[in-house]
Amino acid sequence: MDQLRTAHSIKRAGSWAAEDAVEQVVLTYDERFLRRKVLKTRSDQKVLVDLDKTTSLDHGDALVLGDQNFVAVVAAEEPLLEVTGTDLVRIAWHIGNRHTPCQIESQRLLLQRDHVMADMLQRIGAQTREVVEPFTPEGGAYGHGRTHGHDHSHSHGPEGDHSHGHAHKHGHGHDTDHSH
Repeated sequence: MDQLRTAHSIKRAGSWAAEDAVEQVVLTYDERFLRRKVLKTRSDQKVLVDLDKTTSLDHGDALVLGDQNFVAVVAAEEPLLEVTGTDLVRIAWHIGNRHTPCQIESQRLLLQRDHVMADMLQRIGAQTREVVEPFTPEGGAYGHGRTHGHDHSHSHGPEGDHSHGHAHKHGHGHDTDHSH
């Protein structure tokens, strides 16, 4: 039986040369959040990822194998919602206020498909379109990390207004220090 190649660490995009990769793993946004998991490479080889802590991998990062070879992390195409509009900054604020992972580009925003978000965005004047592309949303404000969607579990006014103050106490299901 073949020995399973193992990665115990990562190199962030830009800190290693992509041409040095001996393999690639193609992962969706959700699959790129891991600690310990067996992954299949593009050439159908298995690699065990065994990191010290749960880590958010980005497109262009590398898994460092025990023999110091690199396996490149590639963002997979996945079903997304493209968001455009005349007031993209305001639209982005509404998306961020819901702690929804969002890829920010100059002329559009991308987020994972969600019919509730699509409806809310259309109500505030955004145009939405379903697309299939790689998803590389912004990381957390404190470096590499993730924003985690959460439900505020309360009703909103008739216009879907989300204008309540919250100080991120312990009711949202995520850390208060935001260092995901």
